[in-house]
Amino acid sequence: MKKIAVLGSTGSIGTQTLDVVRSHKDEFEVCAICAGKNALLALEQAKEFTPDLMCMEDEAAALSIKGLLPRDVELYAGKDAAAVAARYAAADTVVNAVSGFAGTLPLIAALEAGKRVALANKESIVCAHELVEQAKRKGGGEIIPVDSEQSAIFQCLCAGEKREVRRLILTASGGPFRQFTKEQLDKVTPQMAYHHPTWSMGRKITIDSASLFNKGLEIMEAAYLFGMDAEKISVLVHPQSVVHSMVEYCDSAVIAQLSAPDMRLAIHYALTYPKRHESSFGALDLTKLGMLTFEEPDTERFRAIPLAYRALEAGGIMPAVYNGANEAAVDMFIRGKIRFDEIADVVGYAMSRADRGNILSLEDIIKTDRQARKLAFEKGNA
Repeated sequence: MKKIAVLGSTGSIGTQTLDVVRSHKDEFEVCAICAGKNALLALEQAKEFTPDLMCMEDEAAALSIKGLLPRDVELYAGKDAAAVAARYAAADTVVNAVSGFAGTLPLIAALEAGKRVALANKESIVCAHELVEQAKRKGGGEIIPVDSEQSAIFQCLCAGEKREVRRLILTASGGPFRQFTKEQLDKVTPQMAYHHPTWSMGRKITIDSASLFNKGLEIMEAAYLFGMDAEKISVLVHPQSVVHSMVEYCDSAVIAQLSAPDMRLAIHYALTYPKRHESSFGALDLTKLGMLTFEEPDTERFRAIPLAYRALEAGGIMPAVYNGANEAAVDMFIRGKIRFDEIADVVGYAMSRADRGNILSLEDIIKTDRQARKLAFEKGNA
């Protein structure tokens, strides 16, 4: 039995992780759960999985369920709740499904504690890749990617050696506005952006998928996870979301990973790696697939991709600026402060005006993130 700590248990990836555990009770045991402020769902999860440790970031939410938890479940509350759960001694694997920049500290904590991290939080790698590498060396932890694209690359890289790789090919669904004109993009509302054509995801990542900022973050994540230069990473739009990514080798062979768009397959693979265990998640009927299509992304309408390459090539603090400004811009879009097509304007503005420098500590990341958000709001409110 592998013992699992689930961070962000009430979110999209967290609930799907618990679904995997629920379907494979002979393989996994949940020993720690961490949630934000969704007290009712967290309480349901605690009653069903009876972890040793229940952590909540919102102290008022934790207080509301304190007397309702199963007797043997220890409750911890505080802003560092995710890091506490990440370091929990009994856990073999930590699923980091904390959304956004907030997933950085728990990732570092888990790696320093020597944990295997099933990582669904790309922002932490993008913002703190140097600190993440230091934490891996210090504690001996490892990362198994859970994002469908990075999981696919991870699996495809088993077909050869790194020196034999010609390029990594990340696929993108293109989102619901793939064929929109610039004029149509002006009129996109948050309600329109919440509906993805093939994936079921959280609100922030769904908007990022629609704007292709999710793919921009994945370009940088792939570069850092797999040690690849920017020119060896490309993106293809694949609306059917069946081919999750590919690796092209020096002999022109292209190895692809296919499945139905079901995140539980990537989660299950990360939890069982290096072995594969029986599962029906993501099962395909190849006779019913129909046509699979691929096309180049339109980088004039969707500027997230060229901005990502610019951030990756600049290095230093710039990837963290890209992420922080995007998080702020998405928030402003949701609140009706900026248009959908202005998200890229906001990020570009922050990148052009942010201080230059390197990330040497968590304090550097926090400072950079604050500056990126300040610049983003400055542009959004102009």
